[in-house]
Amino acid sequence: MRKTVLYIAMSLDGFIADKQGGVSWLDAQSAGNAGENSFSEFQKTVDTVIMGYATYKQIITELSPNEWPYKGMQTYVLTHKSISDKAEINFTKENIQKLLQKLKKQNGGDIWICGGADTVNQFICKNMIDIYRITIAPCILGNGLRLFNNENRILRLKLISTVKYGGMIELIYEHMNFIAEKGELQ
Repeated sequence: MRKTVLYIAMSLDGFIADKQGGVSWLDAQSAGNAGENSFSEFQKTVDTVIMGYATYKQIITELSPNEWPYKGMQTYVLTHKSISDKAEINFTKENIQKLLQKLKKQNGGDIWICGGADTVNQFICKNMIDIYRITIAPCILGNGLRLFNNENRILRLKLISTVKYGGMIELIYEHMNFIAEKGELQ
């Protein structure tokens, strides 16, 4: 069964980007960790990426302008704009519930909800994330783009594991509905 996974980093005070939308503060966190993180292992488990248009634009203009970082993965960019698809990148106006239902029926690896905050919160509000993999960076930004907004309802999660990378901690939770689907709820 394909899982929907939120894999994201945030500051200790809950922000995924500074007030200008930048993530350069994460570079300072990974310096000195000799590339220690779970991304390369995580990347082997997914073959589909879903992101919002703002995240897509940040990737192609700032973070990786010369090379698409998710080669080999099918990417869906949620947008209201009319944009032609590119090789592995699909621009879609499709309802996220319908899109996710369609993708989960297909064979393949897990589905990564990549960002940004608005996209993530749409999936959270609709209760469509099975696994939460959140890396906490030892940084307090004070303001910026929050990972969780005030429109979310209470969701029950089960802590599966924690992993320490230098000063960063990755928390891995399963959503209780996902646990029930697997028949593991007691």
